[in-house]
Amino acid sequence: MTEPYQPLIVGMGGTTRPQSTSEIAVRKVLGEAERLGARTRIITGPELDLPNYAPENPVRTENAVRLVDAVRQADGLIIASPGYHGSLSGLIKNALDYVEDMNKDERVYLEGRAVGLIACAYGWQATGTTLVALRSIVHALRGWPTPLGVAINTAGASFDENGDFADSAVGKQLMLMAGQVVDFAKSGIGRRS
Repeated sequence: MTEPYQPLIVGMGGTTRPQSTSEIAVRKVLGEAERLGARTRIITGPELDLPNYAPENPVRTENAVRLVDAVRQADGLIIASPGYHGSLSGLIKNALDYVEDMNKDERVYLEGRAVGLIACAYGWQATGTTLVALRSIVHALRGWPTPLGVAINTAGASFDENGDFADSAVGKQLMLMAGQVVDFAKSGIGRRS
């Protein structure tokens, strides 16, 4: 009897500040993905602090090489960004620009991969515009944003005394989104034979 396929789900997000809301959200989604039978890898703020993407310069830092290699191997992704001034952070945008290095791959960019998106910001307006920007970028990179994207409003208390999201609906949405990414990845629709 063959073992069921264990897709690799790569999570990226956070800020240069450890334990940011966006980093914690990615960690929680990846924990649920593991519970659902996936393998996971996380790339957080410090690993995403890359030189500005310059397509004309083929030299890449070790972190940039690891990022692109992880995305190449991924069956699905989780991307979380803080909302800075109405859009995603430069840190996350720059990391996504490095996906351009996959322009000649068999699976170009994010083709065939489900991508769960999380926007964390101080206020609903910024979460909404950040989520729209993330969806637009994933579409441009040929990825499949999950039907559910999660907006986390950090204007109030984000976490309770146990380290769980203060708003239980946010936790439920993150778990649902994890399931969407894992189910798509397990289906094999995006994998090439």
